[in-house]
Amino acid sequence: MSGRLRTQVGQLARRSILRTMRQPAQIVPALVFPMFLLAVNSGGLKSTTDLPGFPTDSYLTFALAVPFVQGALFSVMNSGTDLARDIETGFLDRLALTPLRGVALLSGLLAGAVMLGLVQAATYLIVGLVAGAELVTGFAGALVIVALSVSVTIAFGSIGLFAALRTGSGEAVQSLFPVFFVFLFISAMALPLDLIQADWFRQVATVNPVTYLLEAFRSLLFEGWEPDALALGFGIAAAVLAVGMLAATSALKTRLVRT
Repeated sequence: MSGRLRTQVGQLARRSILRTMRQPAQIVPALVFPMFLLAVNSGGLKSTTDLPGFPTDSYLTFALAVPFVQGALFSVMNSGTDLARDIETGFLDRLALTPLRGVALLSGLLAGAVMLGLVQAATYLIVGLVAGAELVTGFAGALVIVALSVSVTIAFGSIGLFAALRTGSGEAVQSLFPVFFVFLFISAMALPLDLIQADWFRQVATVNPVTYLLEAFRSLLFEGWEPDALALGFGIAAAVLAVGMLAATSALKTRLVRT
């Protein structure tokens, strides 16, 4: 990375992080809502651990994977809304008058998502462990959980950037959140795949990438080190990031018009 590019990324990353920190409306829901859903699910579905073949005797541990994915979905809305605001206020048009490189803009804008992803991962993990969840992989597993959580957060954040560049509207970006949230509910969120009785639901959950993100987190929480599950989880995050960044880069070419 050249010195000029590094400077551009650094300045935009600093702006993105500070803007995220100054907006409690972005941080608080991303922390509170997943914890609320965890409390509801772990309390209301704890009897499912009595089912033959359920992988753990602690439903809290099983459900703890959900907040990491749910929290990452907020980055679609947060990253995209911030960029859409820059478009609506004309800030992006002013950037077009500078020698700013597109890759620097997109990378810098994701810095806020990285910061929020770190805060989310640490919060979910600490709250879950204090509440009694297991972590069989120990401290090393906790570090991998944080890394995976941040990777997923960045991946979904890139989708938010594309949506903002494509629509130029913060309202349009925010409307995507319920759509992505549906993918969480049609995954193996509440039960393992092999215990889902409805054939159609099991088939949908099987092809849903969110299921394998959840399984990657769960492998670290109560199954132990599962290289295949982790590789699939990180691979899905990388694939989403690649698609999102390619789409955002393409949309940026028409949005960031040099004059």
